[in-house]
Amino acid sequence: MTTTNDTARGIDPRSPRFGAAITTVLLAATIILTLVPATWVAGIVLLTIIVVFFAIGGLAGIRRHPYGALFRRFIRPRLAPPTELEAPEPPTFAQQIGLVITALALVLALVGVPYAAPVGAAIALIAAFLNAVFDVCIGCLLYVWLVRAGVFRPRRSAA
Repeated sequence: MTTTNDTARGIDPRSPRFGAAITTVLLAATIILTLVPATWVAGIVLLTIIVVFFAIGGLAGIRRHPYGALFRRFIRPRLAPPTELEAPEPPTFAQQIGLVITALALVLALVGVPYAAPVGAAIALIAAFLNAVFDVCIGCLLYVWLVRAGVFRPRRSAA
């Protein structure tokens, strides 16, 4: 993962992990709620909220994600400064992947595809869990691999 000491460009790498932990819990709840017919609608509402959060992080940039705001306001002041900062582009790309997966699951569930919501939520949950617990961001790694392969050029987003 690309890191930088430029405070104007970098983000605290603990912030996306904090967000991934929250996302893990919400996705687990989504899976449970959408598997029970009596709570399916609540699960779909929760999945919709997750999709909106991924859209904010993926389209407006990781710095504008609501979980990042929570981290900066309540968590970061209680921690030592990070030893290095992370480029915002890889976690922003990871948010875009999360958006595609969860939005597709939501649309498929709404048109009646059985188990689309819990399966899509489970795929996203695996990625969020790996990031939260093991600091392995699948979307970030994919971003770096795609840039190295020349599939696309690194972009400087408003992240």
